[in-house]
Amino acid sequence: MDFSNKEIYNYIDNHSSDESDILYELRRETELKCLNPIMLSGKIQGNFLAIISKLIKPFNVLEIGTYTGYSTLCIAEGLNPAGMIHTIDKNEELLQIQNKYFEKSGLRSQIKQYTGDALAIIPKLKFDFDMVFLDANKENYVKYLELISPILKPGGVLLTDNVLWHGKILESSENQDRVTRLIDNFNKKIVEDKSLKTVMLPIRDGISLTLKL
Repeated sequence: MDFSNKEIYNYIDNHSSDESDILYELRRETELKCLNPIMLSGKIQGNFLAIISKLIKPFNVLEIGTYTGYSTLCIAEGLNPAGMIHTIDKNEELLQIQNKYFEKSGLRSQIKQYTGDALAIIPKLKFDFDMVFLDANKENYVKYLELISPILKPGGVLLTDNVLWHGKILESSENQDRVTRLIDNFNKKIVEDKSLKTVMLPIRDGISLTLKL
């Protein structure tokens, strides 16, 4: 759900930097070949992720939810030259398209893929992270937060996608479905956590920008 009208959205789109040729190709292939292409970050959110990454210049990034790799490549633009993005997705069928564009990007050596259940994989990663992008199954957001908090460095940044959940979070609690209630609970927990400072932005389906204090 976009909370801006179409004219404003078009103005924003026209006054944001163009996506690279490789990101354009990846987006078009995703739209043509994949179910739910709306899951892809796209130009505006991709620019936002890339700029945050360029500001931080992270050594270690954790991405929970690779999909076809658009956001992975955006974040990888800002990696420290010795940095690595560790990206997790449970869908093996997406590996082919991910690998195709990771190879074309020239950033293959800085991208480490994991296939499987992120809740099982994250505890096995022996890293602290400068940046985390959370865009996976929404019902587990609180569980992910519990795993992320100890391994996000002070001064590190957590970006969480879909925190407005198509506007459903505005519904009264008795009318919210289970996933909406869980996302709403996540949004409350992240604000109540005194070790974090958060701002929620109405970019696409909502994205929270959180700093570990």
